[in-house]
Amino acid sequence: MKRAVLIILDSLGVGALPDAHLYGDEGANTLGNIAKATKLRLPNLQAMGLGHIPQANLPQDPGAKGAYGRMAERSPGKDTTTGHWEIAGVQLKQPFPTFPDGFPGELMAAYEAAIGSPTLGNYAASGTAIIQELGPRHVETGYPIVYTSADSVFQIAAHEEVIPPQRLYKLCQTARELLRGPWGVGRVIARPFVGDARTGFTRTGNRRDFSLDPIAPTILDVLKEGGKEVLAVGKIEDIFNFRGITRSNHAAGNAACIRATLEYLDTAFDGLCFVNLVDTDMIYGHRRDAEGYRASLEQFDAALPQIAQRLQPQDLLIITADHGCDPTFHGTDHTREYVPLIAWHPGMDKLCDLGTRCTFADVAATISAYFGFEQRFEAQSFLDQIKE
Repeated sequence: MKRAVLIILDSLGVGALPDAHLYGDEGANTLGNIAKATKLRLPNLQAMGLGHIPQANLPQDPGAKGAYGRMAERSPGKDTTTGHWEIAGVQLKQPFPTFPDGFPGELMAAYEAAIGSPTLGNYAASGTAIIQELGPRHVETGYPIVYTSADSVFQIAAHEEVIPPQRLYKLCQTARELLRGPWGVGRVIARPFVGDARTGFTRTGNRRDFSLDPIAPTILDVLKEGGKEVLAVGKIEDIFNFRGITRSNHAAGNAACIRATLEYLDTAFDGLCFVNLVDTDMIYGHRRDAEGYRASLEQFDAALPQIAQRLQPQDLLIITADHGCDPTFHGTDHTREYVPLIAWHPGMDKLCDLGTRCTFADVAATISAYFGFEQRFEAQSFLDQIKE
């Protein structure tokens, strides 16, 4: 029995990619700039080699034992779906469509006809700002709020007392069916909120993402078809539209996701535990809160020994990210960056430099090799380097 644990620290980029200028992201460095702007301390991650990654701007632990590196995204774009799919082995040739000026009138007319209601908004906006702007009108009319961002997303916000979450999810599923072909955004996102105009509106933990099916087989599919378990924690089930997943815990928030991960590790399973820790991106990166981002990273770092202690000698831990979202940078959108790569197993007794990987898909190739499958996803496994 073998277990691999893959943890995504959502949006923890580590320096602008060479093509970052095409996205307006020159100078972005999520981890490095947070380290400069705050008193960031990540001793357990540094003990696995995090401080040795270029541009991390963290102290290098002289006694570190683990494998470290960074990965470049081969797919165009900088959104959650693209990053996770590439980590799982699917490399896109064309980016998902974005709609910075709002969605076409033809699409919105079709959507409003399908749901039997007008909508509010239909422009690019911060999710926390648009519910303050349009929340009172939404409560008055009952019309759902539609908005987007620089990412390939169609987001629908609704007050939970006006449009209950289950009905909101149905509105999202209707949008998902319409959003195909040239309108085929990566995700439709339900954004429930509560509150009132006097005290302000606040988003709740009942968010759900509705993604396209991956366009090619992923490491999740390979493992499931090969008789292995694939355990999903957090929004992994949404990003892959449940495909290739055998069990899931849709925990909301990093603390709950860490608890769910520990619970899975306390059980016997043969396969992959795939975890997304979203708070760094959703709560702190997009809101440009460097101190909150720091605290969230330190919360995970404090829990890391509990994860490591539950690993058996043959188990493998990989920690990485899906894109950047530098809270010290301009705007509120994701940033086009390298992502850190940490690989560790209980038997590691030295530090290993994995260098700069050409694609996130090297993770999928490594996990495939680890379980003895032949699929390499047009990528390179680093399993031999960490097993030496």
